[in-house]
Amino acid sequence: MPKFLIQASYTPEGTKGLLREGASGRSAAVDQIVADLGGEVEAMYFAFGEDDIVLIVDFPDAVTMAAVSLTVKASGALHTRATPLLTLDEIDEAVRRQVAFRAPGA
Repeated sequence: MPKFLIQASYTPEGTKGLLREGASGRSAAVDQIVADLGGEVEAMYFAFGEDDIVLIVDFPDAVTMAAVSLTVKASGALHTRATPLLTLDEIDEAVRRQVAFRAPGA
């Protein structure tokens, strides 16, 4: 199952919701939406700095990740970015594939 790193920062409105629900309330909400879509939360951490929350999530496919991302962003409560994560085996497979490429001007 594809794995994604999700980094998010709360908007002021999202922060108010976190203060009302607490971390465990938000964790339960995340677990529920991910499970409902056939995924699994591998790790979830709250942080401070540029990101307020960091997750590693498995989803059935990239389309599912996109659906979650669009829905969460539309709420206005979070600014998010998702990065696909690849295993060592997947990178080894990519290295073995031949790609015909000519650099600009070459």
